[in-house]
Amino acid sequence: MEFGTFETKIGYPFNDKRLLETAFTHRSYLNENRASGREHNERLEFLGDAVLELAVTKFLYEKYPEKPEGELTAYRAALVNTQSISDAAQKLGMNDYMLLSRGESRDTGRARLIILANAFEALIGALYLDQGYVVAEKFIADQLFHKTEEVVEKRLWQDAKSRFQEMAQEKLGITPTYQLLDQSGPDHDRQFVVGAFVGQEKIATGSGRSKQEAEQDAAQKALGAKGW
Repeated sequence: MEFGTFETKIGYPFNDKRLLETAFTHRSYLNENRASGREHNERLEFLGDAVLELAVTKFLYEKYPEKPEGELTAYRAALVNTQSISDAAQKLGMNDYMLLSRGESRDTGRARLIILANAFEALIGALYLDQGYVVAEKFIADQLFHKTEEVVEKRLWQDAKSRFQEMAQEKLGITPTYQLLDQSGPDHDRQFVVGAFVGQEKIATGSGRSKQEAEQDAAQKALGAKGW
């Protein structure tokens, strides 16, 4: 895999190219390429997660001096959750550089989003080791801080069910309900389908590996359907 084009894209040529390669190396790749001599990215992810949290915490602390700790914690969680940082990873084209097993490379669902989010954190860890905190912080700022206004204005720091309930009560005076519509699959890999309702109207349908996950998915889609 040639990582030079990626370095050009992010504007940070690495001194230690091995660090960059490691950031993109998933554990599954090593299972099929034992002789590669590579290391998987989980240690870098561990480091990058801490750097990411510090950078975002400092930014929010300075941007919102009047906000209490609880709200700042919620804002931070929304900025660095799997969806947010996997979106950032996809915009950088990180998917094209991932070193995965054949099985993992075929997965395009939530599992891939988690892999990309972890790789994004590993990349931060690699940048920190290669070029220091200031560079890593600037990279994080460029990729994530612009999302802050939307997170606050659209209350994305709340989970989807809480946001949908709040909006439905505010705009319609009704508390949403959820109904299990279907469930399938073996016990170890159950799939649930849930409908989000306002009164008798089904607004959206969501799915997940638990009822709670399906309800959150349905609520998120209902927010989109209502334009909330």
